[in-house]
Amino acid sequence: MNRINSNRKSKPDYLLALAIFALTMFGLIAIFSVSKYYSMQITDNATDKYYLIKQIQWVVIGLVFWFITQSIDYKYWQKNSKYMLFITIILLLLPVFFGHKEGSSAARWVGVGIFSFQPSELAKLTMIFYLAGWLSNKQEVNQINRSSLFFFIFVAVIALIMLIQKDLGTLAVIVGIAGTMFIMSGVSIVQVFAAGGLSAFLLWLAIKIEPYRMSRFTTFLNPEQDLLGSGYHIRNALIAIGSGGLWGLGFGQSKQKYLYLPEAHTDSIFAIIAEELGFLRTSVVLLLICFIAWRGYLIAKRAPDSFSRLVAVGITTWFIWQSFINIGAMLSILPLTGVPLPFISYGGTSLIILLASSGILINISKYCQKK
Repeated sequence: MNRINSNRKSKPDYLLALAIFALTMFGLIAIFSVSKYYSMQITDNATDKYYLIKQIQWVVIGLVFWFITQSIDYKYWQKNSKYMLFITIILLLLPVFFGHKEGSSAARWVGVGIFSFQPSELAKLTMIFYLAGWLSNKQEVNQINRSSLFFFIFVAVIALIMLIQKDLGTLAVIVGIAGTMFIMSGVSIVQVFAAGGLSAFLLWLAIKIEPYRMSRFTTFLNPEQDLLGSGYHIRNALIAIGSGGLWGLGFGQSKQKYLYLPEAHTDSIFAIIAEELGFLRTSVVLLLICFIAWRGYLIAKRAPDSFSRLVAVGITTWFIWQSFINIGAMLSILPLTGVPLPFISYGGTSLIILLASSGILINISKYCQKK
């Protein structure tokens, strides 16, 4: 493991922080436009700002966590990374035994008083800490031995829990994060192929064992086969995106958000953004996501040691891979999986953990080597 240099050599990456805050603020604007009709349904026409107010509350809480995590030396997470495996497994098992259903056939949420949270979101971060701490031991990773076997078992166990929760979207995100960290740790080409094979097998198994997933997959291959059934969601998403054209219908002028497109303010929010803003203006959002990817991987490249480099790779990959899965599903280049668009979609747990994770990236940037 590279020696950790505790002396700060750089200023915090203010450009990354600015980009993340800009995307979060844009998310508030998008949620206000998309969720107005949903809000009026919930509040019996009393207000059209229900979801906006809730999301603002989550943003405030998330910014508090961002401030805390960007202030904590990243070495704190390294010192405690050995405990992250235990925490991750416990978090993922909570919904299996104590969870409740929320808009899904599976229990993925755990209630805490008047609040509920999705443990799998926090588990993504704790998994990154644990894998970064373990993979940064080069002497173990560069050998095809029981250490690599343990990595495969670790990912397989988490994947099994995700399958029990019927959460294919989170499974795809976790496998993508773990696989990228594994590759970036400097493993051999044999291990890379082994990791790719494991990932493909887990995703195939997830689709095979659940009829509704197989239905989604066949719909992805042939969207026109069941327009009023399994193809309804993607059909209306494509209608929304296509209706936007180059310049869009105008802010607040979406037609699909009036209960035509399911989950319009959460998983499907990108389709409504494209409908209202059009291709050219929506491209600015995509460029902002790409900018976040560039800054995040730049931090990883300049990180002072193996642990911080792998944490930066893991968090950045999380942001970008999840964005790709969400947007790809709306464009029908990937099957529907039901993951939120980072920093934009409505949802408290996801937003808070994402902002906290971005704070960790900012903290690592304070220790980056000058170039």
